[in-house]
Amino acid sequence: MDQAKEENKYWVGFNLVKGIGAVRFQALLDHFGSLERAWQSPDDGLLEAGLSPRLVERIRQIRTDVDLDQYVDQLEAKGITIVTWSDGDYPARLKTIDQPPPVLYVRGGLRQQDDCAVAVVGTRRVSAYGRQVTEEIASYLAANGVTIISGLARGVDAIAHEEALKAGGRTIAVLGSGVDRIYPPEHGRLAEKMCTNGALISDYAPGTPPDAANFPPRNRIISGMAMAVVVVEAGETSGALISAQFAVDQGREVFAVPGNIYAPQSRGTNRLIVSGARPFLSAQDMLDLLDLARVSEQRTARQVLPANAVEAKILEILSSEPIHLDEIRGLSGLPIERVSATLVMMELKGLVRQVGGMKYIAVREEQAAYE
Repeated sequence: MDQAKEENKYWVGFNLVKGIGAVRFQALLDHFGSLERAWQSPDDGLLEAGLSPRLVERIRQIRTDVDLDQYVDQLEAKGITIVTWSDGDYPARLKTIDQPPPVLYVRGGLRQQDDCAVAVVGTRRVSAYGRQVTEEIASYLAANGVTIISGLARGVDAIAHEEALKAGGRTIAVLGSGVDRIYPPEHGRLAEKMCTNGALISDYAPGTPPDAANFPPRNRIISGMAMAVVVVEAGETSGALISAQFAVDQGREVFAVPGNIYAPQSRGTNRLIVSGARPFLSAQDMLDLLDLARVSEQRTARQVLPANAVEAKILEILSSEPIHLDEIRGLSGLPIERVSATLVMMELKGLVRQVGGMKYIAVREEQAAYE
């Protein structure tokens, strides 16, 4: 078993323990230094790390019931990839939210370009107007290199995924079940298509059936992976409004499509606009506001602008772990102005990415997939 697979199996092991989420994952990492040591720890060590006796008992049960080596082999055979906080291909935007999911299960593939994404969500009972708007949004954004994220539900979600694929773009579905348990079942063929030009992801272990309680938490991932959330149509109690609230909490832009004041599908979106959401008037307006036109500029720049010795030095310093601009300057021995200017050009080329707070990471491993 290769090293990454060996490490990931312990993340999966703890992920199978009900009651261990982001906070307790971090507590285990802080206490033990690695999840392998935590998994092999006796009960006393787990209690010292702050776990309750009930959680320790659950861990003991999973250790007894599950052969982790066999389990991850089975996932691999099903085409399911394990992505954890420690992996370089963990979605960068998602990692910035409060308590991001420690483990994601993925069918298909995540790419660096998926960081430029917009979530398109809405009612299952979509009107003819809502269908038309969803088709135009998803098609236009996907054709301009923006990844479309949604939840594979009936109505707006499915239309958004389908139109993104028709436009030759990428689309990602975040599920409220295991990635091997497609819901609703009639979207099985659509899900398979998405695996070839996008991904299905879930923080629920494979085999987990769809459950009403799973869907609000998955909406947090939908908004967390996106630069912005567009709510096309939503009733006053629609789950799409939960995605919008998560987006606000996460500092994402929220757009709502204005609708007929008498239509029940538009009551939620019209109220969002009253509450401060941006009225969605055109996809081009969104491209301009979010500066999404830089997607195509990045691709062109990567081909036109050559690397140099300064870029090479900075790439040697950077990794998948964020490093502050001041630290890059210190390690490179270059003037701050030179480092800043070079990083701007490297970000335009897609060689590096700023992940907030003047911190940067390298994107070496994702370049081939990105192109």
